[in-house]
Amino acid sequence: MTLAAEQDAAPEDAEDGVWLACIECGATFAPFDAVRYRCDDCDGLLEARYADPPTFEDFEDEGVWRYSAALPFDEGVSLPEGNTPLHYVPRLEESVGVNTLRVKHEGMNPTGSFKDRGMTVGVRVAEELGVDRLACASTGNTSAALAAYGARAGLETLVLLPAGKVAAGKVAQASLHGARILEVDGNFDACLDIVQDLAERGEAYLLNSLNPFRLEGQKTIGLEILEEFYADEGRYPDRIVLPVGNAGNTAALFKCFRELVRSGQLDADEVPKLTGVQAEGAAPMVEAVENGWDHTERWDEVETRATAIRIGNPVNAPKALPGIRETGGTAVAVSDEEITDAQRSLAAEGVGVEPASAASVAGLRKLRDRGVVGDEEDVVCLTTGHLLKDPDAAAEAGGDPEPVPNDTDAVLEHLGN
Repeated sequence: MTLAAEQDAAPEDAEDGVWLACIECGATFAPFDAVRYRCDDCDGLLEARYADPPTFEDFEDEGVWRYSAALPFDEGVSLPEGNTPLHYVPRLEESVGVNTLRVKHEGMNPTGSFKDRGMTVGVRVAEELGVDRLACASTGNTSAALAAYGARAGLETLVLLPAGKVAAGKVAQASLHGARILEVDGNFDACLDIVQDLAERGEAYLLNSLNPFRLEGQKTIGLEILEEFYADEGRYPDRIVLPVGNAGNTAALFKCFRELVRSGQLDADEVPKLTGVQAEGAAPMVEAVENGWDHTERWDEVETRATAIRIGNPVNAPKALPGIRETGGTAVAVSDEEITDAQRSLAAEGVGVEPASAASVAGLRKLRDRGVVGDEEDVVCLTTGHLLKDPDAAAEAGGDPEPVPNDTDAVLEHLGN
């Protein structure tokens, strides 16, 4: 997968100009004739392809479905989602020392994370396929989004979570939206193994990012960033820095940019550098980038307070690693302490995010210190989940309440007036 690759002609099994293609062997499949997550021939990852890649002129309205010309349907199961803010953060911009720094806050989606973008498309595909049970493994945000969109569609939802490893706010969302929650004695990757087994046995429709249609919704993050940044700044950003767990967003943004290059909307040298950030305790993508590998090695033991990216076996690595390399990006690991410090700095600008989201800013700081990111660069940091996704972590990162007497003069005295 390269930015300059030519688009193949639509194969015979395409439907309305849409088909699935294997990224490994090139085999093609009809998009909706059967439930399919991997290539029938080589077990490689699949991605959706289009006969007519989109142009900016094709887009209208707002939100994810503004970009229906770049998606397999004109509309989906919607709450609605997308149209998230691209914040100015002037004090943070100055302290980091780049030309421009903006923060794309995906925590402002309906269930509080970017996962809603994928679910509005994925659940619509589930309806097209006629399935009756949806399922996912989750570190929390996927389960919340799947439960909400499954409820909207009137479909049964099953979520598998690593026992004791998911923030309370996320479990509460899945529960309230009516999902059946199974807590597995293992980590996220163990949960995903089980869900994939269930899907292969036909017991549920898998809506983790292994599902190629999930990533179609997530690529709209890239379309929004490009449109919003260009409208404000008159140019495209040089770099997009994003947290990496299963590497779905990295893969989705790379696909977004490839399609725009193919349609003539972007020159290859205008494509932002995709820069991934992981926690030090869960950094198989960083390990692969630093060693020049074309694959990741599974980390069986992972630990970080950034629960949303506590993943040791990123399934989208075969799509994401080329995205980082082809765009001239890189990957970096940061400590939990650096993540918390970045979370506080974002909060000081009024941008409230969960710990995993703040990894992007922590990673940018580290890359600036190393001289990898230049002071002339225009940068967008992606923050993926809302502050209230993990209220316990927010409370730990914030200040403590100060007890005062029930008296105004005593309050003023406490304040030092």
